[in-house]
Amino acid sequence: MIVLDEHLQGAVVVQAIGRWYPGKVCTITDLRPGANIKDESISRLLRTTVQSTFITLNWTDFWERATPNQGFCIVSLTLLPKREAEVSPTLRRLFRLSAFKTKAARMGKVARVSGDQATYYQVRDSQTYTLRLS
Repeated sequence: MIVLDEHLQGAVVVQAIGRWYPGKVCTITDLRPGANIKDESISRLLRTTVQSTFITLNWTDFWERATPNQGFCIVSLTLLPKREAEVSPTLRRLFRLSAFKTKAARMGKVARVSGDQATYYQVRDSQTYTLRLS
């Protein structure tokens, strides 16, 4: 399941990802309808899902702040909010990399995608890795 941050809840982003991603695509507000979800509670909410990948443009609140968890993946894109049309193609490029190609490979990672590279850290590993998007 791909879970989009609330600022990505427009139908354009959901539909664009849904055209190529075979699983469910929803927004964080779908997981707790009617609730005001603060950034600090997102990790706790993601723990209630099964192998979800959370996508946000709010990278300053997640990159190097979020603790990796084997049950989910966090992907922060450094795109400007007005460039939401780039979310789906950027995510698709990321998912072509072996480290992110399957749900099992993504779990436990916190990534930041900027330009043509993805940087990530993961559960039980103190290193940070950088990969070039193809």
